[in-house]
Amino acid sequence: MPPEDAPSNAGYAYRAVVRQAGTLLDFLSVHYPHSAREVWAQRLAAGEVEVQGRRAQGDECVRAGQVVVWHRPPWREETAPLHFGVLHEDSALLAVNKPSGLPTLPGGGFLAHTLLSLVRAQYPGATPLHRLGRGTSGVVLFARTGEAGSALARAWRDHEVTKVYRALSSGEAAQDTYDITAPIGPVPHPRLGTVYAAQPEGKPSVSRAQVRRRPPGQTLFDVQIATGRPHQIRIHLASIGHPLVGDPLYGPGGLPLPDLPGLPGDLGYWLHAWTLGFRHPVSGQHMMVEAEPPPELQ
Repeated sequence: MPPEDAPSNAGYAYRAVVRQAGTLLDFLSVHYPHSAREVWAQRLAAGEVEVQGRRAQGDECVRAGQVVVWHRPPWREETAPLHFGVLHEDSALLAVNKPSGLPTLPGGGFLAHTLLSLVRAQYPGATPLHRLGRGTSGVVLFARTGEAGSALARAWRDHEVTKVYRALSSGEAAQDTYDITAPIGPVPHPRLGTVYAAQPEGKPSVSRAQVRRRPPGQTLFDVQIATGRPHQIRIHLASIGHPLVGDPLYGPGGLPLPDLPGLPGDLGYWLHAWTLGFRHPVSGQHMMVEAEPPPELQ
């Protein structure tokens, strides 16, 4: 067993292209605002940054078009469930059941602790056709060939893929069915700059929420989405006054909570990608892949 503080990955090279001339330290501080200027000065002194393939010192002037690479050393990633279930497998496609808490793709400090990394360790070259939020469990579809990926990408654009989610919301719904069309777009967020939320000038978004049952003070919904906006179900159910139970980010109205307790990747809510329907890109057969919801959503 590796020690608890052992790195989770082998490090990563972040590449960026300079858009405007200036000092390298200025560029890094603006392009990667998650770290203070003093931190970037330390990384430069440690030899972690190069420009056009040469180690940089930090006081260099960079020009538009030059490539800057930050060689991030290996780091210890946040704990995540490092497993998945196989729901369907053939030579063209792979459908898996992602657990809540596991990011789909690298980002936010995650690299090895992602569904993509785990799947590719067993199925090299598999490419995800969509993504689920870190806290969302359920079906994720991967293409194993370029032809299958192209065909299913077209089907997604043409709205030929059906998706049904199971969600546990706060409050008992007054109606049995809700057709939700609140547009979704970026709104200001003091910690992140912007986040997606219900926004009158956002992109058209369509969800249909059907009540499955009403536990005391809560509602269990099945939600079918015709569009795939970021955090669409969380935002749409919150917009009708039924935010997900435990959602740390969205409140009634589909906007970020006023006291800002959470970020988009935070956990605590109950949302599960239950079924995914599509036509197989090789056989033409209609497929319906289902991931059994966790006990809290049954």
